[in-house]
Amino acid sequence: MSVALSRLPGDFLDYYLAQGYYRMGQNLFTCQFLPLETGLYTTHWLRLAVARVTYGPKQRQLFRLNERFEVAVRPFRLTPEYEALYARYYQSIDFDANPSLGDLLLEGSPHNIFDTHVLEVRDGERLIAAGVFDSGTESIAGIVNFYDPAYHKHSLGKYLMLLKLEHARRHRLAYYYPGYLVHGYPKFDYKLFACLAATEVFNARTHQWRPFSWEEVNREATRLLADREARDLAEETE
Repeated sequence: MSVALSRLPGDFLDYYLAQGYYRMGQNLFTCQFLPLETGLYTTHWLRLAVARVTYGPKQRQLFRLNERFEVAVRPFRLTPEYEALYARYYQSIDFDANPSLGDLLLEGSPHNIFDTHVLEVRDGERLIAAGVFDSGTESIAGIVNFYDPAYHKHSLGKYLMLLKLEHARRHRLAYYYPGYLVHGYPKFDYKLFACLAATEVFNARTHQWRPFSWEEVNREATRLLADREARDLAEETE
């Protein structure tokens, strides 16, 4: 399901994020299932309540590991430098993704309907990581993180999640939305790294956010798949 928009005020973005929607290109969409070669999986949207975030040893260690790097937040403009870094990142990943940053964010449009910023991480003058996020009135949505594969030991994807959380904290925002995880498909589980205790998961049937637990995700996945199977059987008998 998608909603086409010409302009998106911040409070509108807050509302749609809270309803389990997310950015895709220049639209908002939501989904409950992800079809992969290995089967049909359920998706579970996440958010972090910024005021409840606390860091443990792993998060503090990552801040120390990367403290020599320079960090800046800028309004997003598509530049050759970002595209070059994204291209290096794209060549290193083993999952499906858009082949260019422009395709991912703008879909060929010269106009961006979202209030988008980018977190830059530099080693001296060298751009080594970038994290793109959209801003609402009370929330941010992390859209994509990409980084130089030569710095893989610095866990820059997770580091960018922490930097986005710190940006939200400095601006006294309520929520940070990192996207979804996929039940039974651990490639997306890194989105739980920042602070599990502050993470909430969206229940698509009740439209409520619940404290994250794997038990909650397991129950919801079972119900979503059962509902899907029942609908498919009903359609076959019509």
